[in-house]
Amino acid sequence: MSNEQTHSYCTAFLGAEAVSSGSLEQVVTTVKGRLSDSELARVLIFDDSTGKPIDVDYHGTTDDVLTRLAEPSGESTVTEVNPQTTRRAGRPKLGVVSGEVTLLPRQWEWLKAQPGGASVTLRKLVDEARRTGEQQSTIRKSQEAAYAFMTAMAGDFSHYEEALRALYAGDAERLDQCTQDWAPDIRNHVKQLAAVALQKKN
Repeated sequence: MSNEQTHSYCTAFLGAEAVSSGSLEQVVTTVKGRLSDSELARVLIFDDSTGKPIDVDYHGTTDDVLTRLAEPSGESTVTEVNPQTTRRAGRPKLGVVSGEVTLLPRQWEWLKAQPGGASVTLRKLVDEARRTGEQQSTIRKSQEAAYAFMTAMAGDFSHYEEALRALYAGDAERLDQCTQDWAPDIRNHVKQLAAVALQKKN
């Protein structure tokens, strides 16, 4: 797997200035062609999905750099095998699997009283819980990406800790107030990474 596949979208910073955004390959090509060696030594490229910096070796030509990025990372490939090699008769298209559910009597009574019966209601409840969990996971990833980037680029900035509290509280207005004196590109990138997390109270 290439790094470009691993890091789907990235942003490069030279000091407090954002100098390129795009795939890792696009960003590396841009900064390698535009900046001097001394500037490249100060460039930080961040994976926008995690907010974490990506280690890039700029030695050699642009093709040399891209070739190194495309080299396998050494991670082993695991092939998942479905242990269920035979299908049972009955509802193969739905993939319904029976299992034991232990509930209190009052809970069984409530389930049986719902439209469609206990099975339909349980499936609906599970699906809703999954959707809620996925939403919370997306919000958490947005918070963690913004936190990682803020720690790397704005840890010494004024109101940094207050900005973190606003981020985790989902308070977009407070985050704006805390970051208004920050370098514009850094402030805007924090907001971009935190956008999903901040939607919950907007």
